[in-house]
Amino acid sequence: MGLFSLTQELAIDLGTANTLIIHEGKVVVDQPSIVALDAHTGKMVAFGHKANQMHGRTHQNIRTIRPLKDGVIADFTATELMLRGMLREVASSRLFTPSLKMVICIPSGSTNVEIRAVRDSAEHAGGREVYMIYEPMAAALGAELDVQAPEGHMIIDIGGGTTEIACISLGGIVCSESINVAGDVLTEDIRNYMRQAHEIRVGERTAEEIKIAIGSAIKKLPHGEEPEDFMLTGPNIVTALPRTISLTYSEIAGALDKSLLKIDSAIMKVLENIPSELYSDIYRKGVYLAGGGALIRGLAQRFSNNCKIPFIVADDPLRSVARGTHKALENIGKFSFLTR
Repeated sequence: MGLFSLTQELAIDLGTANTLIIHEGKVVVDQPSIVALDAHTGKMVAFGHKANQMHGRTHQNIRTIRPLKDGVIADFTATELMLRGMLREVASSRLFTPSLKMVICIPSGSTNVEIRAVRDSAEHAGGREVYMIYEPMAAALGAELDVQAPEGHMIIDIGGGTTEIACISLGGIVCSESINVAGDVLTEDIRNYMRQAHEIRVGERTAEEIKIAIGSAIKKLPHGEEPEDFMLTGPNIVTALPRTISLTYSEIAGALDKSLLKIDSAIMKVLENIPSELYSDIYRKGVYLAGGGALIRGLAQRFSNNCKIPFIVADDPLRSVARGTHKALENIGKFSFLTR
């Protein structure tokens, strides 16, 4: 049936770090949001995983671009090229090019200009019907929260470019906060720490590996949850000679603390603005964490200790927004919070 369908329905989580596309309930694309371009012609050489392998290793004829920054489009042309490449992968089994119906998630703090940029990129890449959903709403749907109910839900989506914090009730966002402190900033914190504390120069990919391997939000994790030390070899920033060190998760927790304090502050700001009736719902049911940042060790414990409210990591938090976007796609006529 899929080969002859005139319309192809896609849910797209267009993220700063990764882009996911769901079709008929299945994740058909899960790739880094990055493209490699020919520096002379501007033509796309690679996208996704292949382009990510080139990142930091290219010569003067090829440049890699992450077209989204802080959750919004920073390079319109590169975004369009990346989307076209990913959509070609989805349509590769089709006998002909179908009409594309899409729901795409956007940060809750997006301006009209930024929303237009996302819509234009999707339409230029082949979208015929393009709907938008705010990321915290999509994350809440993906975390299996009943967003239409007359009760309060609180969701925090920590992606690559933004952290989205929202209280949701009756199918709408009651209050929210969107800050440009998320996975990319935490990765840069680690790079800065390596330079300042150990005088070692590390690239973005290596810093990301460190974050995944031993990243922590607290300096003392519960017994049995402590990751093994990370062995790192890199060039000394002064002599350029190789240096090998052993990194602990406690060190990285200290490196991330300054940025995590900004997220702490944004959470408190939203909690202060929540109506008391909804606050009691959230206190009883807890706050849900989604996005790749939710996987940082000890993060839920840190937030719980600060706010005295339970914090719960959603199932498969990396795909919460994509799953929620797909739910919105399946219920376009039901959800009034979708916009065109």
